[in-house]
Amino acid sequence: SSAPINHNGYSIMAKRTSRRRNKQASENLVTQGAVKMGLMGGKYKPLTDHDIEQIHQTALDVLENIGMGDPIPEFKEAALKSGCTINDKGRILFPRALVEDVIARAGRDIIKYARDPKHDIDLSDKKVHLYGGGEAVTMLDLGANSYRPSTINDVYDLARLVDSLDHIHGFSRLVVATELSSWFEADINTAYASIMGTTKNVALTFGSATHVKPAIEMLDIIAGGEGKFKKRPFCHGGGCTVVSPLRYGVDNCEVALASIEMNAPVWVVIAPQSGATAPAALAGALVQVLAETLASLMLIDLVKPGHPVVFGPWPFVTDLRTGSFSGGSGEEALMAAAAAQITNHYGLSSSVAAGMTDSKVPDAQAGYEKGISVAMAALAGCNNVSESAGMMASLMGVSFESMVIDNDMLGTVMRVVRGIEVNEETLSYQAIEDTVNGEGHFLRNEQTLSLMKTEYLYPTLADRSTQEEWEAEGSLDIRKKAEIRAREILNSHYPVYIDDKTDKKIRDKFPIRLDKEVIKPKKPRF
Repeated sequence: SSAPINHNGYSIMAKRTSRRRNKQASENLVTQGAVKMGLMGGKYKPLTDHDIEQIHQTALDVLENIGMGDPIPEFKEAALKSGCTINDKGRILFPRALVEDVIARAGRDIIKYARDPKHDIDLSDKKVHLYGGGEAVTMLDLGANSYRPSTINDVYDLARLVDSLDHIHGFSRLVVATELSSWFEADINTAYASIMGTTKNVALTFGSATHVKPAIEMLDIIAGGEGKFKKRPFCHGGGCTVVSPLRYGVDNCEVALASIEMNAPVWVVIAPQSGATAPAALAGALVQVLAETLASLMLIDLVKPGHPVVFGPWPFVTDLRTGSFSGGSGEEALMAAAAAQITNHYGLSSSVAAGMTDSKVPDAQAGYEKGISVAMAALAGCNNVSESAGMMASLMGVSFESMVIDNDMLGTVMRVVRGIEVNEETLSYQAIEDTVNGEGHFLRNEQTLSLMKTEYLYPTLADRSTQEEWEAEGSLDIRKKAEIRAREILNSHYPVYIDDKTDKKIRDKFPIRLDKEVIKPKKPRF
């Protein structure tokens, strides 16, 4: 044949013809057949069982002998009744047997509900889920190379973008509404904008414990009446309950305890930074973050025994040359995976941070830093891999384009988590025999056609065209393709998740600052 041959011996022309023939079919594939949320992780284990036992025992030593400073009164009273003591420095000390008892009884089979039940998140065992999260203060607009302060409009726009992205399983505010100077207005508006934009589960953050009750009142209005929200809580609250090293954060502890009233899991996130607010030794940083997260579990459980807690040891890493946080480092990826593994060892519902690139734009650095860290955390079996989409600049910024790119990446990660099913059918002896004695290729084999949608995941953005096709379509890089895709979504996807009558009730009662023209624009906004 005169057709050019590639290094595998296949005809390039035949390959291109096959691509053209199946291009339209491939574009229309429903890719969720290959992956879904809640796939089982846990195959990657950076620590040995002996390593985990050493870290665990040392963390118990820390809690029993060094203890935690600044316990709030409500917790202090409950802890002393449970057998804790206060030393001469005012630090609360935890008997190791009590800590182990609390671990044993802690709520385990947790479900985070969503307004649409198809988005409910089952946190049992090592089921993996991926979502964004963070409190960035800047946004990178489509096609921009400089950041601007983030606003409440961005919270809403990011929520409805997440609503359209299959591989981002829940929503937690990625940015702060920097124009709202009132904490109460910021908390109420963030909750409103999030729920207006998506029917996926929403994680809420509160600046004060006094804001939780009004938020529940608003959530009741959305749910259809007083007490309705608690029956199926589609949001949950919590906080960063520790100021490292080893002190409780008063305001966030109060928020976490108030969040129990939502009748939903309380998330606790603890983020000491190695070499700064935690030991530089990675094992030592794991000891401290584990002790602090266990202390946060004790905070919730001793006040309300058995209340479900999302256990969030987020050990952060420092670039010791500068003292700055390095979210995209290999050490950060390793520590997140190790934290997930230890939480699995306890049988608790886990949250770790991964995907925190130090890059300022969605480039190759962002790609490899995000991909490696998210894949390691997911393979380790983390239930909630947070910061996994959109976050840029060491958590200081968010990019619309990165959200869309990361959705592709997260799908690939979930396909890796799913792994390879080995059984009599997939071993394919009969398919091999039929092909060898038949056409000599598997393209039209019945098995190939049946597995096209269920065995393989097809990316939305990643380019698999020929060089000639790529050039003919404008030689677009992935950021430009993401810009086009994000613009399409943001100019068309304006879901109505709060009807006008309910919206009026909310606006009459609460200081909502999200303009109706943003929710129902008369012309494209992007």
